[in-house]
Formats: sequence, structure tokens, C-alpha cells
Amino acid sequence: MIGDFIKKKAHIKKKRGKGPKLDSEEYIDLTHLADEEDDEMLEADTLIKIAEVHRYEDVRDVTQEVYDGNILLVDIESIAGNEEALERVQSELQAVASDVSGDIAGIGNHFIAVTPENIAIDREKIKPF
Repeated sequence: MIGDFIKKKAHIKKKRGKGPKLDSEEYIDLTHLADEEDDEMLEADTLIKIAEVHRYEDVRDVTQEVYDGNILLVDIESIAGNEEALERVQSELQAVASDVSGDIAGIGNHFIAVTPENIAIDREKIKPF
């Protein structure tokens, strides 16, 4: 399950330099940190789902989540160098957002957020005082 792992981009060591060293692109299993309350969260009306798109054809497999009322964060890093695929993916995601009267916005260089109806994306960053 995607939610059980967090992708690490840097080498990590446990406190005091003890424990395993992880190379970039490895994952850490965090399921042991889950509470019983986490199961209740899955019963929420709206979930945030994370998807990776490696090619244009992947988009149709993940957009059903938005039609089901969930928020979709799409990782487009793997197609960032392919201008044609990137434009097609963005166009398809914009069509989905329009279909559901939702919203769409880029987050950084590698993510696109798509929301269902009645959920807007604030494009202003929260800045500390």
C-alpha cells in the first residue's frame, strides 16, 4: 500500500548514527507507527490519494479517484522530461477537474493536485511570520 511507505531522497541514519543506512530511492516501512485510529480515517468522506504516472496511459487508471470524491496528488517526475507526455497528462487531468467541477494546480515541479467538487486549492503559500 502506498500509504505504508515513504520514499526517502537522502541517506538516513537513526539517532546517534546507529541503525541501517538507506540509499536514495529506498523505502521505510512505517506501518508499525499506525494506530487503530488510522483504520477509522479510511472511512472518511474524502481521502488524499497519491499516484505515480509513468506514461500517459496511466492517467485513466488513477483519475477514478477524483470521480469518487477523493483528492489526487499525481507524481509526474518520471515523465517530466517528456514534453508531449507531460502536456497530455496535464490536459487529461484538467479535463477531469472540469468534469467534476473541481480544481487543479501544480505543486512544485513534480506534483499535480486534482480535487473533486467543493474542494479548492489555495495557491498562496503559508509563510511563517
